[in-house]
Amino acid sequence: MAVEDEIQFERDGAVARVWLNRPHKKNCVTVPILNRLDEIITEVDADPELRVLILRGRGNTFCSGFDLDSLKADFIGSSTAIEVAVLSAKVCDRLYSMKTPSIAVLEGHVTAGGFELMISCDFAIAADDALIGDFHIRRALFGGAGPIYRVPRMIGVRKTKELMLTGKLLTGVEAAQFDLINSSAPADKLDATVEEFADQLIDKSPFTMWITKMTIDRSLDADIQSLMVMEHLAVGVMLNSEDAAEGVSAFLEKREPQWKGR
Repeated sequence: MAVEDEIQFERDGAVARVWLNRPHKKNCVTVPILNRLDEIITEVDADPELRVLILRGRGNTFCSGFDLDSLKADFIGSSTAIEVAVLSAKVCDRLYSMKTPSIAVLEGHVTAGGFELMISCDFAIAADDALIGDFHIRRALFGGAGPIYRVPRMIGVRKTKELMLTGKLLTGVEAAQFDLINSSAPADKLDATVEEFADQLIDKSPFTMWITKMTIDRSLDADIQSLMVMEHLAVGVMLNSEDAAEGVSAFLEKREPQWKGR
């Protein structure tokens, strides 16, 4: 199967839909799939018509991690082992840092590398019965694409240790209670819940979305005085943007804004 079949990219109006398509292996990823995802992220960010990226898996499961057959054959016990960690971290960070907001749609298994993809998305919505967790420790492995620096910022150190040191799996309902995801829904209402959430993003200024997302992503990485300076600069950038002028004018004229994306 060609990599374009194993990770599928569809345009649906303002929505970029990315599907992992290896359901026979619970959508586990490989190096070619990660490289292709990297290309897709770049393509989505370069397309002004696309306002949100939705990442999910075929066959009612999200992603069970990196393909262990490939890991054993190509990386375990080899000097190349660090290469897969570097690649995974690069791609997940590009997903986390992209201009376009992203939503992970979680069904079935969301473990190991799939868990890392999920925490790299801006939002996550799960089926109530999804199974979500870092899981690496159950195989004497260590996650190389974000658990130690993304998860504590989301749920705190104690709950991160609980997830990573026990290898426990949370249902979608439990993951929402853990503040690990945004929400969960019954399986038959998952699609509608995702569409309603995406609709709240696609009608906003993409330029403002980018600036706001970028500053929030840095909000836990600096002292308050530095963040205040960043905030001041962001305000100045926005007040000089065409979208801010359009947003204010549209409000005063009681009409829908027509965003320029700049």
